[in-house]
Amino acid sequence: MAIASLVVRDDSTLSTLDRALLRLETFFALLSGFAVFSLMVLAVVSVSGRNFFSAPLPGYVDWIEQVMPLIAFMGVSYVMREGAHIRMDIVVSKLRGRALYVAELVTTLAVLLLMVLLVWGTYSHFARSFDFSAPMWSRDSSMDIALPIWPAKLLVPVAFSVLCLRLCLQIWAYLRGIVTGSTVAVPVIADAATQAAMEADQLKEQK
Repeated sequence: MAIASLVVRDDSTLSTLDRALLRLETFFALLSGFAVFSLMVLAVVSVSGRNFFSAPLPGYVDWIEQVMPLIAFMGVSYVMREGAHIRMDIVVSKLRGRALYVAELVTTLAVLLLMVLLVWGTYSHFARSFDFSAPMWSRDSSMDIALPIWPAKLLVPVAFSVLCLRLCLQIWAYLRGIVTGSTVAVPVIADAATQAAMEADQLKEQK
């Protein structure tokens, strides 16, 4: 599937920081993909063990709980950078130039405020679970095989912190757009014709 956005680049400091952060976001997205694959492997091992050896994988649900934050959160900043998240752009798609940048700035500021609160809340949730003096540094554990839960809880504020960095870059980009009339390092949502052309080009490459 083609990405429905075009991120403009140049030699500015903003664009350089964008590309640097993109490397981290891509790594996190890759981890998320490996997490999906690992769940498939776990399912095969568990089902095969149950059917052929009457011994399913111990703690199957516990392992799913550990992997789920990787799938759900680690790729969120990458998606934000590419503009591939779900959004209602019926009104925004009608705007152009500085009016568009003002609208995007307002919504991005609102999202950043929400994410800062979520980082604070999720880190507090992790802190209640982590304890250096406890076995495996954990005050709580999974129900079946007693896996420590704090690593999974830590992933959430880490992923959200990276998203906050992305949002700060986008705020900088929209402020630049308001001042200069053009910007970089933010997704330009493609229209239907452009999306169709991008998908056609990708199919040609696959052939």
